[in-house]
Amino acid sequence: MKLIGRLQTQGFLIPAFILCVVHCAPAESAQARLPLPKGPKGEGRGEGKGDLQTCETAGNSEDPQAATDTAAASPRYEFRDNHDPDGIGKFYLGREIAHVMGHQGADWLERPEREEEEKPEALVEVLKLKPGDVVADIGAGTGYFSWRLAKAVGSAGLVYGVDIQQEMLDLFSKKMAERKISNVKSVLGSITDVRLPANSVDLVLMVDVYHEFSHPYEMMQSICRSLKPGGRLIFVEYRLEDPTVPIKRLHRMSEAQVRKEAALHLLEWIETIKTLPRQHVIVFRKRRPASE
Repeated sequence: MKLIGRLQTQGFLIPAFILCVVHCAPAESAQARLPLPKGPKGEGRGEGKGDLQTCETAGNSEDPQAATDTAAASPRYEFRDNHDPDGIGKFYLGREIAHVMGHQGADWLERPEREEEEKPEALVEVLKLKPGDVVADIGAGTGYFSWRLAKAVGSAGLVYGVDIQQEMLDLFSKKMAERKISNVKSVLGSITDVRLPANSVDLVLMVDVYHEFSHPYEMMQSICRSLKPGGRLIFVEYRLEDPTVPIKRLHRMSEAQVRKEAALHLLEWIETIKTLPRQHVIVFRKRRPASE
């Protein structure tokens, strides 16, 4: 199997199978990203197009395979044989989609240095969660953020841990049990649908995962449907604008690209928080229907 590195060092790649989630590209493209210190970044650019719909209008198929087939044939995506080796050759709105990480590298999600690299407690603090909130952690993986979110919303709140790999959800459940966290619920999503109840979530969090969605438009439609009117959607992505961030190019996103892709949905940009060491936190809110 060909191994693709997420991080890059002195001219070579060190393979490590890692997970993504919903957040991610299809499980069948079991390629790897890896955690390496620093080095030159890859390149990969493309062109694409999308169309505007509201969060309520698309992706309601009850047949996951039918939804996948429809999405794969969508004119909003472009496919190229000549592309960045760190991507899947599929382009959306000028961006090549990155390879997904596999569950075999789940330990990397719990690496000790992640505390310093990503400041998870600081991230949860800026989310300004309230007791009783319902939160969806998309691409929850081992639950690295989920248990922190669960503490923030308290016993009256609920955290959905969504992933497209059952193996990751098994690890998720084990980690939650070890921490005695009970206000969480694991959800097996698909590559086009987070499979959450409509209008049920106060906040959706996506940490370093959106850039790997194999069907970003369909996933965003699904996520929007799950949000309550006025609910918030949070993108946390490594900053493409910062050349010092030691992450390969396709695994970073610019604020402009995130806003461009979010603009196709019933969302309004609220703010971009730049206090984390390597990532920006880009906040959107689901627009309320005009009749309200």
